[in-house]
Amino acid sequence: MAPNDLVDAARAVRANAYAPYSVYSVGAAVRGADGVIYSGCNVENVSFGLCMCAERVAIGKMVSAGCRRIREVAVVTRDSGSPCGMCRQTLAEFTDEPERVVIWLVGEDGTERTFTLAELIPATFRAALGQD
Repeated sequence: MAPNDLVDAARAVRANAYAPYSVYSVGAAVRGADGVIYSGCNVENVSFGLCMCAERVAIGKMVSAGCRRIREVAVVTRDSGSPCGMCRQTLAEFTDEPERVVIWLVGEDGTERTFTLAELIPATFRAALGQD
């Protein structure tokens, strides 16, 4: 079962999502290695390539605060949707142990799916470069 504080942070920030084009609001919360929870929501743009995913917004806040490693992640969507490939690779950038980073995917109805980051992205770009 997902930690309540992490899911609550993702659920709360999801209400601030700016998603007029996809109409798919996402809230994400990342617990850094420092124990602090950093949250973010998706921010869309009419030029879709300029959109910011909730997971990457949360990671940006974590990095801006000086933390460089993630411990766990919660993502809240209407249907317990999974992070996109770009977000998976970004999450992988901030851990040396993707098999230990748990990601909870939670839907509006309380549906919960759990994966490790290694399960979601078994072959990171860093691994392809021989850095893992």
